[in-house]
Amino acid sequence: MRVVIAPDSFKGSITATAAAEALAAGWQSVRTNDELLTLPMADGGEGTLDAVIAARPGATVHDVPRCTGPDGTPVTGRFALLPDGTALVELAIASGLPLMNGRLAPLTATTRGTGEVIAAALDAGATALTVALGGSASTDGGTGLLSALGLHVLDGSGAPLPDGGGALSSAVRLRDQLRPAPAGGVRLLTDVTNPLLGVSGAAAVYGPQKGAGQAEIELLERGLGRFAELLGGDPSLPGTGAAGGTAYGLAAAWGAHIVPGAAALADLLHLDTHCTGADLVVTGEGRFDSTSLLGKTVGEVISRAERAGAPVRVVAGDSTDEQALTLVGLAGSAADAQARAGHWLYEAGAVLARDSC
Repeated sequence: MRVVIAPDSFKGSITATAAAEALAAGWQSVRTNDELLTLPMADGGEGTLDAVIAARPGATVHDVPRCTGPDGTPVTGRFALLPDGTALVELAIASGLPLMNGRLAPLTATTRGTGEVIAAALDAGATALTVALGGSASTDGGTGLLSALGLHVLDGSGAPLPDGGGALSSAVRLRDQLRPAPAGGVRLLTDVTNPLLGVSGAAAVYGPQKGAGQAEIELLERGLGRFAELLGGDPSLPGTGAAGGTAYGLAAAWGAHIVPGAAALADLLHLDTHCTGADLVVTGEGRFDSTSLLGKTVGEVISRAERAGAPVRVVAGDSTDEQALTLVGLAGSAADAQARAGHWLYEAGAVLARDSC
């Protein structure tokens, strides 16, 4: 048999790469002669860079030391340079919510570090840019990122505003020394369609998970609205609210195109080609339910496998679909399934292999 193993991460438990390896090892413990391809997947959130590196051997990985973390603490950023000159940057690596270590700062968290990574990628010769936008710690409209690239937000005295969305309502003008976008263009990968502003916007919907209470949400909303007045563009476009409005900032300032992350990653990883002729495609995620089919990674894998004529099995931590093989079912409890996800994914791989005998 030829089997493609293409899971997303099981968030909070195991990365997509480790999940794919565990499933493959379990399968091979039962069927040693089958041809297995592990293809860790992502949708533009955390793990996107690792998924591409694992699937694209020609990619070179570059560390960017002492970037500005979301709370101002230095962190090491990273980008991948693909053979065609495209740089892939994952926002969560330098500006992600986990980097806050539980000390959320909704008004001051910044995307500046991701801008520093993008600058390093351009300095390294990148001719196009893809930015994975999931997992942001901030709601700054991408102003920190853009400031690192030369677009500065100023107050009434002409001084640069401090980083973070909480200061943006005091913005009076912009000083545009923005370096040009790469000639090959900029793509933004996201799995959300929220606009920048309003009840469905960046502050209202995602502010609370970044620590914002109602008063802070209102301040962030005013700040994002003021920034949009100064920068222009279209803040009502679907997806502009992604990553605390970073998608808006890059779209308005650099003409970046917002695209569905799962589909773009599937193209980048040549998923259609790999599914063609496969005897089975295995995919999975932490929780599989009806929303999984709405632009998420597992839904994208299922759709493309079915289009290629390949049967699909889903492995999930837990699921509302009885056809999915769940780690909770194998482990007997959600706590054990999460604590020993690698072990139970190995067992799931073995179960799937026995089912195929």
